[in-house]
Parts: sequence; C-alpha cells; structure tokens
Amino acid sequence: MSTRNYQLVLAMLFAVNEINLNSHILPNTSLGLEIYNLPAIGKNIFRGVFAWLTGLSRLIPNYTCKKESKSAATLTGLSWKISETIWTILDLYKFPQLTFGPFDPVQIGRNQFQSLYQVAPKDTALLSGIASLMLHFNWNWVGLLIPDDHRGAQFLSDFRKELDKTRICIAFVQTVLYLGETLLRLLSQDHIHILESSTAEVIVIYGPTSILLTLIESTYRKYNLKKIWVMNTKWFCPNLELYNMLELSHGALIFSPHYEEIAGFKKFMQEATPNKYPEDLLLHLLWYWYFKCSFLHSECKIFKNCLQNASLELLPGSSFTMTMTEESYNVYNAVYAVAHSLHEETLSQIQFQPQANIDRTLLFPWKLHPFLKKIQVKNSVGDHVVLDWRRKADPEYDITNIWNFPTGLSLLVKVGTFVPSAPKGEQLSMSEYMINWPIGFTEIPHSVCSESCNPGFRKVVLESKPTCCFDCTPCPDNEISNETGEGQVSQRIFHSFYSALTNL
Repeated sequence: MSTRNYQLVLAMLFAVNEINLNSHILPNTSLGLEIYNLPAIGKNIFRGVFAWLTGLSRLIPNYTCKKESKSAATLTGLSWKISETIWTILDLYKFPQLTFGPFDPVQIGRNQFQSLYQVAPKDTALLSGIASLMLHFNWNWVGLLIPDDHRGAQFLSDFRKELDKTRICIAFVQTVLYLGETLLRLLSQDHIHILESSTAEVIVIYGPTSILLTLIESTYRKYNLKKIWVMNTKWFCPNLELYNMLELSHGALIFSPHYEEIAGFKKFMQEATPNKYPEDLLLHLLWYWYFKCSFLHSECKIFKNCLQNASLELLPGSSFTMTMTEESYNVYNAVYAVAHSLHEETLSQIQFQPQANIDRTLLFPWKLHPFLKKIQVKNSVGDHVVLDWRRKADPEYDITNIWNFPTGLSLLVKVGTFVPSAPKGEQLSMSEYMINWPIGFTEIPHSVCSESCNPGFRKVVLESKPTCCFDCTPCPDNEISNETGEGQVSQRIFHSFYSALTNL
C-alpha cells in the first residue's frame, strides 16, 4: 500500500472515531472498518472482492463461510476503472458502494450504477472557471491535452461549447492513452514538437498531470517549455508529486474544490503511532522503513532502537502529506454519509418495532439504498454531503499557483477563487501580484493567435482558420474603425455629406 493510500485509511479511521464519540449519531452503536488493498489487474480484483464477501480463497459464487456479515457499505477508489470492476460483483447483491475518486459524469449518467455512489463534487462548473480565467488574462488561444477515452471526448465536447460562448479558440488537441492512472502510450516526438512550436502559451491538461509532466522531463529532457499549464486536482496529488516535476511544474495554475480544514485531523495523524494502534501493520512498516526501528518478524511489530518522538510528521514530504487531500476529504464525507444513513435506517425500524427487539448485529446492506439516495447532511465543518449526483451543487474552486523555483521549493499558493453561484462578472477573483509565472515570462503571458487590429484597420477572417486567427487590413475609403480589434467599421462617412460641407 502506498503512503498516498494510507492517508485515506487514516481519514477513514479519523471519521469513524469522530462518529463513535458523537452521541447524536448511532447511539449505543460503534462503527468499525476493514481495509483491503486490491491489485490493479481485473481478475485479481474479482478474486479479492469474492474473498472479502465470502471468506473463501477460491471463487465459489453464492457460497459464504462467514457466519455473519457486519459490513454495511464499501468505499472504493481512487481509480474509477477499478471501482467499476468491483461494482460488477457488488451490484449482484445490491451492496452499497461509495467511490471517493474523481467524479465521472459520463459513467454515472448512464443510470446503470444503481448501487454505486460518487462522493466527489461534480465538476461541471470547472469548464466555466477555466474559461473565466482565460478571459481575465485575455487569452484566446489555448492548447489541450486530454485522455484518449470517453472522459477526454466528453471534456472536449463540453469545453468547445463553453469556449464558443467566449470567443476563445483551441490551438490543438493532443490525446494520450492511459490505463487507469498509468500512461499506456508514451508521448511521441510529434507531441513534444506540437507543444513546443505552438503559438499557444496556455495549455489545459485534463488527465493524470504528473505523469505527463514527469515524462516530458525524464524522456525528452524538456525542463522549460515556456508554457502555462492549467489543470485541476482531480488528476493531481500536489504535495506528493511536485517533487518529481521539477522546473516544468513551476507557474502552473490549479483548480481545486474548496473545503475547510477538518479540525483535529492533523493532530490525529501526529499522534498515530504503532504504540497507539498496535494492530496497524503499515504503521509498523513505516517506522521500520523511515525511523530505523528493529523489526520483530515473527509478530510484525516494532521491537527496539526507534527514533524518539517519531511521528508521521517527520516523514519526507515527497512520501507523506499531513494536510487533508481532496480524496481524503471525500473518504471523510463517505463515512459520514454511511453513518447518517445507518442512523436513519435505525430510526425507521424503531417506528415499526420496539427498540428492544432490534438486532443491531443483523444487517441487510441493500436496505440502506433509500437512505443513501436521499442523504443530505452537513459534516463537521458545515459542508453539505450529498450522494445523489442530480442534487449535488457546484463547488467553489480555489485557484493555486505552483512555486517550484528554486527547484524543490514545492509551494502551492492560493492566488484566486471561482464561485459559480456568484453574479456574472463577479465569479472569478484573482490576485495577480501573487502569481509566479513560468521561467521565461517577465510579465503576464500573452496567448493569442493574432494581435488585435489597430484603429484604421479591420479584421479579415482567414479561410479554414479559427475565428481567433485573422489578418488586419486598412479600412476601405469612406470607412473608419476607431476602436482596437474591430471586425467591422464603426462609422461610415458619406460623400454627399462631405460634399455638402465643402459647398458651404
């Protein structure tokens, strides 16, 4: 299990502990959790899920060696592909599944995933946010890097519609093939040539960002393409992957859903040690790897010679982050959604039978669906938790700037916000003075296909070219253009009026 995944486990444990201490949610009931680390290969995923469901090491459908099941729901992620594979089994039993990975509107819109819920906020407003950013800096010429799959195709279609409203043009579209979050087809030399030679200085990346940028650096030794990368945290793990991207990431602008810091989470991680959680094998392994502890192999527990006052906070930033990530926040909300749904189900049972007759150890997970579908509660910081994608509100976005020069600085600095619910013209707010642009830019970058025409000239649209690309030609006789960038004349002076004046 990677340390990135381990923070998700800690977020889940933190939420479970928080709920168990809350007398208003599931009183007299304690939540627990089981952790399974599945491989990324399809057949092994099936084997792992069946082993969890049945307690059997061999695949024997509809048989179980478990005397009773206490699992109410399962959380899956980060890859949608793996979650979908798990769903093919769980849906047979109508077992509730919550995925905390990136929101995928294409898949969920097919209405076939009746037992699967996406916890992440929907990102339909992201396109509007990116377009607003382009307009703010007068960028009308952008490149696009997208996955070669349904997600990329949908993003391209929606992005074109959004840009058509704002007269922004796409300079090029490059597709990259992934398997899950792994690059399957390498960027070719032609890809790199297009990136380098394009007059578009702004490139929007929709896909596993760090893989792309790391590849460009490691394979093609391109450390400065003099481009501004615009991306979102859906495909980016900031604190862990900055260390690998070096100079190429410097100056990038990232959209990420805004959420408040969960009180107590950092303190919880600081206090998570093998002594406090002796059953947590991975904690023992982390102490063994990073703090040079002696390891007692027979019991898989720390033995002696450990660094005093060792904590997760002392792990290198490239391996572990102490701040809650977007995925960890989704895990936190998923646990709360399940807990509140179980609470509502218990209340509904009390209405029909005395509380003394309710067997709390007997669970029918499929009965949880009506409560999960209509759940709408606030978490501990006041954010709404909604699983029905039709009722999800568009989130506010923080816009952060990567400061990675000098190399390894690795800072994410908030430089703006985008609030979809705000009035038109007030949705985007930027602090331009705080932005560190990529190396090579001494002022705000200028990404246009053609420069605006000066007064006295007008635009001439070029055949088979986007509308952002044009030539400038002098205005005809008797016509003037008194504004920069005009496509048509602003005024016409008639000979008859001129003649009348000269005859006075």
